[in-house]
This record gives sequence, structure tokens and C-alpha cells, in this order.
Amino acid sequence: MSFVQSAPRLAHPYRDDRVLNAWLAHTLPSARLEAMRPDLDALADYALMAWDRRCRTPRTEPVLTQWDAWGSRVDRIALTPAWEEGPDITTRHAVLAAGHAGSPWARVEEFARVYLYHVASEFYCCPLAMTDGAATALHASGNRALIERALPHFLSRDPATFWLSGQWMTETPGGSDVGRTETVARQDAEGQWRLYGRKWFSSAVVGEAALALARPEGAGNGTATLALFYVETKDETGAWRGVTIDRLKKKLGTHELPTAEIHLDGLPATPVGPLDHGVRQIAPMLNVTRTWNAVCAVASMARAIALARDYATRRSAFGARLIDQPLHARTLADMQAEYEGAFSLTFHVAELLGRVEHGEHATHEAALLRLLTPLAKLWTAKVSIRVVSEALECFGGAGYIEDTGLPQLLRDAQVYAIWEGTTNVLSLDMLRALSAGLAPLRQAVDELVPDDGTPARHTVVAALDAAEALLGEVAADRASLEASARGIAFTLARTMAAALLLRSARWGAATGDLRPAAASRRFLARGLDRLALPDNEDDSLLAGDGAAAM
Repeated sequence: MSFVQSAPRLAHPYRDDRVLNAWLAHTLPSARLEAMRPDLDALADYALMAWDRRCRTPRTEPVLTQWDAWGSRVDRIALTPAWEEGPDITTRHAVLAAGHAGSPWARVEEFARVYLYHVASEFYCCPLAMTDGAATALHASGNRALIERALPHFLSRDPATFWLSGQWMTETPGGSDVGRTETVARQDAEGQWRLYGRKWFSSAVVGEAALALARPEGAGNGTATLALFYVETKDETGAWRGVTIDRLKKKLGTHELPTAEIHLDGLPATPVGPLDHGVRQIAPMLNVTRTWNAVCAVASMARAIALARDYATRRSAFGARLIDQPLHARTLADMQAEYEGAFSLTFHVAELLGRVEHGEHATHEAALLRLLTPLAKLWTAKVSIRVVSEALECFGGAGYIEDTGLPQLLRDAQVYAIWEGTTNVLSLDMLRALSAGLAPLRQAVDELVPDDGTPARHTVVAALDAAEALLGEVAADRASLEASARGIAFTLARTMAAALLLRSARWGAATGDLRPAAASRRFLARGLDRLALPDNEDDSLLAGDGAAAM
């Protein structure tokens, strides 16, 4: 019989994840870690089952049925098995509820669960992120009626009472520019607010609730006059309340996620707060949803590398296993180092988020969280695309074959750079966070990397110095400052990741594990500085259609 290549096998996503286990052991009190182990084990077991199912059964996608057999408009969406299982998995293992426990460790415990669940969830974690963000925004609003109404459902431990929340912001005139929102809020004769308009992207349309931006009738134009509303999408019979689903989006990836275009025609709505500055009322959710994005990006990297590493032990070429081929081993090592840097930065942000939310942070850490959150989101998104693409190449032609389940990892990874703010949008957000300078970041680096005169410490500080020098050089020229923002963002993200990896190296040395130090050396060897002083004239020449050069 002719040779048949054995497929890669997925190692246990929790027990065999060295990076996750080391970080949890050094971050969480031992009693809290022991208490959450059963959930982590179960979520990893579910991930193994889901990967096996993905490899054995045909893929399915959500299906929208707009009309029933007798001509009634129903807008019914059939979901994939993973999405049908989502409420049970989420509530049984406290994927959301853990993040809102009364402890500064709550976000650490939540995002460890998210990391293990995400890939298996088939992006059910998208509406979970929106729900987490909605719970955070409602809690921050102080609106007791909405808090008492919605939060017990959003954070329920019972699938029968669990609700998802959407986030309905995007419209055809503007994506990131929400000031162009056209949805109108009107009060009826009884004083009930109702929404009228079109929402272009609704990733959690199957949710029982949503937060939506709308302009109260008669309010002026612009962002400041927008209001934030809470809505419940269906009545007690399960019928849509003033919502019509036009179609489900056909996307590059996240095929299992039912992203919809919807029309609102009198949907009952409740103001979350004052009838203006609705975007400000969304702000509390941004740290949460952007952290979800980064954690999910890191989870995709972990999955791709785990499969590529296992395959390298099963596949032989030119007389040796791939893992024994020096160049292939180096490729895997480079991927691992980038992943460990991304993991370290992301989960440090998760830790900071929990401490800041519970008021147990150092003076500089609130500003540090404000800076690191967009940095972690934008950088991990880009790293994920690159690492997952490299991982597929490790499988040769098999990485391009749909039945292997591998191409889906790359298609899905592309969304991380788009959700919750594109790279450029977040780079400009970073500039706003840098209004007070690099002092919070420098203090964090000093705490993570003792001033011991080592070359590694010098490399980290030199990258900060270079970023600060560029900021000073272009500060007076707004165009040059904005054009430099992406390079500054990547440099600062890599610098903080390097500092965290150096701390991990010390942790590893204390237990005789040399791998964290190897990851740190490899990461530093690939450089931290991504700065480039822009030439605005060249930008104009190259970004346009060439007419200016004539």
C-alpha cells in the first residue's frame, strides 16, 4: 500500500501549554489556581473534541431563513453545533462570570478560560466579548434599572437564563467614524424611545440584547450628539421587536459567526445614560473588548504552532523528520518566540485590567493600561496573521487544503486586525494615550527588568529612548506625528513584550527551565525598533494614483 501521511494531533491545550501554566503559576495565588483548574481542564477537553469534530465532519455555516413555509416573515438563523453548545459551555465554566467576580484576579481567571475556549468556540467568543463589554459599560453607567435587568442574564451561570449582547455601532456612512451614524431615536406617544435605521455589521444578531448608538430626533450632527441605547431584540414569544434581518454577510473568515445587516423599524430602546456623548459611555467597554481581541489572537497562534510542532515530528523529508531539519527547527523557534512575546504582553494587560477595575493598582498602572491596551490589540493582531501564515507553510501543500482545517485558522486570523479598531485607528489612539509621555512605560520596564547593566536591559531601554526621541522630533508637525504612529506603536509593544519575556526568563531560571530565556534571546535578536522617520512628500507620491508625479 502506498504511503499515507499521518495528520497532526493537537496536544492538550491546557496541560501541555508550558507558557500558560508558567504564567498562571507565577500570577495567581495557588488556591485560586487550584479552584479554576477543573474549568481549564474541561475547556481544553472541549477544544480537543472540537478539533476532532472539525477534522471528521463537513463544515457548516449559519443559515438565514427569512420566510416560513406559509409566508410569515421569521428571520430565523440556524447555527452551527459549536454555537448551539456555546451557552452551556460558557455558563458551566464561568467563561464570562469569572471576569466579574469581586477580585483583582477576576480578569486573569476569565481570560485564561477565553484563551482555551476561543478556537473551539468557532468565534462564539465574539458575542461573548460584546456581552462582556456591555456588562462593563452598563455597570459603569450607574443605571440601576438596566444593571438589575441585564447583568444577571449576561453573567448567568445557567444556560436557560443566559443572554448574549450585541454591539450595534457600524453603519454604511462610517465604520470607525461613528459620528456619521444615521440611526434615529424617536419617542412615541407613550414616551417610549424607538430606533429607526440600518446597522451594517451586527456580529451578535442572535443575541437577546444589544447596545446601539443612535441620534435622538432633532439633535445636531457629529459624535457628541449621539446617545447610547440598550435594546432587547425579541418579545416574550420570541418574535423580533422592530428588527428585520436583510442578509448574513459573506466574509473571508469567521464563517460560523452570523454577521448580519439589519434594519431597525421602531425597536424599543432605553437610554443607558444622558442623551448625548454616547461614545463616551461606550469607552469603559473598549479595554475589555480589545483585550478579548488580543487574547483570541494569541489563542490562534498557540493552536497553529501546536499543530505545526506536532506535524514536524510526524513528517519526514530528505531522510529526516522536519523537526530535525535545522532550518525548519529555526522557523518553529522564531514562531514560538513571537508567540511568547505576544502572550506575555496580552496577559499582562489582562492582569492590569483586573487590578485597575478593582482599585488595587499602583499609581502609574491606570495610565499604563490605557497605553498598553491598544498596543496589545494592534500588535498581536498583526503577529497572529504572520505566525499563522508561517504555520500553514510548515505543512506544505496540506496547509492549503480545506479538509485539514488549517486554512480556516489563517482566514479567521485576518479579522483580529479589523475588529475593535484597525491598526491605524489604534495607533492614533496610542498617541492620545501618550499625551503624558512614556513615564508609565518606563516605570513598568524598570520594575520588570532590573538595572543590572546587561545587554538585554540596554536593548530595551534603547528602544524606549529611540521612540521618545522620534516623538520629540515630530511632535510639532501633526502630519509627521500621525505618519509615525504605527512604527512607534509596534516599537513600544515589542519593547514591553521584551521586558516581560526577560522576567519570564528569570522565572524559568529559578526552576531550571531554559526555554523562556531562549524565547527572550530569540525575540530580542529579531529587534525591537520599528521606527521610521516619514517623508510626507513620498507618502503622497506613493499612496496616490501617480498623477502628482507627472
